[in-house]
Amino acid sequence: MLQLTTKKFLYAAATLALATVFAATAQAQTDSSSSTPAQTPTTVAAPGTVAITAANAAALAAPYTGPKYTNRWEIYGGLLFMNGQAGQNTPVRYNMGGGEFMGTYWLGNRHGGPLSKLGIIADYRFGAGTTPVISPYYNRVLVMQSIQSGGVQYQGPKNRYASINYHALAGGTYGIFNYAVNHYPGGSPVSACPSIVSPTQNGTIGLYCNHVAPYGSIGGSIDFNQSQKFAVRLQPDLTFEHFGTETREFFSISLGGLYRFGKK
Repeated sequence: MLQLTTKKFLYAAATLALATVFAATAQAQTDSSSSTPAQTPTTVAAPGTVAITAANAAALAAPYTGPKYTNRWEIYGGLLFMNGQAGQNTPVRYNMGGGEFMGTYWLGNRHGGPLSKLGIIADYRFGAGTTPVISPYYNRVLVMQSIQSGGVQYQGPKNRYASINYHALAGGTYGIFNYAVNHYPGGSPVSACPSIVSPTQNGTIGLYCNHVAPYGSIGGSIDFNQSQKFAVRLQPDLTFEHFGTETREFFSISLGGLYRFGKK
């Protein structure tokens, strides 16, 4: 009887030990799984591409809506600010407001090549403003410039959002400096420039005479794309003119709209 009872006790003890080991093993697995975050498959993108995730899948799958830069023509028009100097010895420079119109014909073909980034441009600018003069008859007078030029444009960095171009222009500017003198009530007592003085006039107001002078500009443009064909352009320039005895440097900047059309 005692031997049977001992066997039952040993059997129960072995069963309890096995149950304890099983429970401990199960608890360890549970703790391990809860302490280690679940691993999610990592999306690896091929070189030069963007990995597709839940956040950007819709945007990457959407069709490309930006410009393809395969257009043959561009036309640009905008508001212009520029400065100048109206006389050889006038004390200060003057500011002008006006407009600018530019047309570009892109060379090359849509498949690239040495001329694919080069364009031929024609440009027209007009500005008007008032300049101070040293005269007892005038305080400030109106002067105007009409500028025609042409040159080349080079296409720089670009993407779907914006592009940068560089250009160089050369041409002529026609300065109108005698508007105030010609419109003085009853006739001006002085002339606009030293070369034109009538017997009824006493001296000049120290401006240039009306004439065409050499003109040039170098600069660039930033086009902020709004659609495939339309962009907003900001275009600053360093300009040069030779109305007097030396070449003088000035600044201009314009802001307006650009329209692309035609196919290479």
